[in-house]
Amino acid sequence: MAAKKKVITKDEIVSLYMDHVLEKDQKPKSVYHFAKENDFTEADFYSFFGTLEGLEKEIFRLFFENTVNLLHTNEEYQQYDMKNKMLSFYFTFFEVLTANRSYVLQTLKADRNPLKNFVQLTTLRESFKNYVSEILTDDYRLEQEKFQKFQEKAVQESAWLQLMLTIKFWMEDESAGFEKTDIFIEKSVNASFELMNVAPMNHLIDFGKFLFKEKIHSRQ
Repeated sequence: MAAKKKVITKDEIVSLYMDHVLEKDQKPKSVYHFAKENDFTEADFYSFFGTLEGLEKEIFRLFFENTVNLLHTNEEYQQYDMKNKMLSFYFTFFEVLTANRSYVLQTLKADRNPLKNFVQLTTLRESFKNYVSEILTDDYRLEQEKFQKFQEKAVQESAWLQLMLTIKFWMEDESAGFEKTDIFIEKSVNASFELMNVAPMNHLIDFGKFLFKEKIHSRQ
């Protein structure tokens, strides 16, 4: 009687894919070749991923997921304000990336067109934007409710741009222990939260409402 074939897990497929990219300096030609080479079926692959490109995107999302899981093992994290939560995320996320630096550099530099490489980060982008929305506190939220949705989207997009710039800086960082990236993170996050100070914006909105009302009254 033939031995029952081992059931492969999602994490094992991810690990095999990363090893393939690093050892062969290229992506698998197809799901068929990738599955056959590693002794599992295409059906096994498709039970977790729709395409190889989907697998690539999932790897970066898993980097994010591992980061958040690590953050929640720290009991003090829940008591942090938004800025310190963001700093904690950055330092932890880049520790995760550094542990997988060879893979990250290989895949994000594979094509001469950076936009094609960074398509892999689209799933990470959605997860990160949701994270930013979750940690957004009233200290950085406009009082005017009708502006809050617009503000939240602006904060999400600016935070994502900042993360992208930090990834680019880290990829080019040649300092020991990537200490320059640590400095970049601290300075850029501090600067972004200074810009997010909503008190002046609330005052400007109140002033604008005052001017609008005065203009309406003057016409009556």
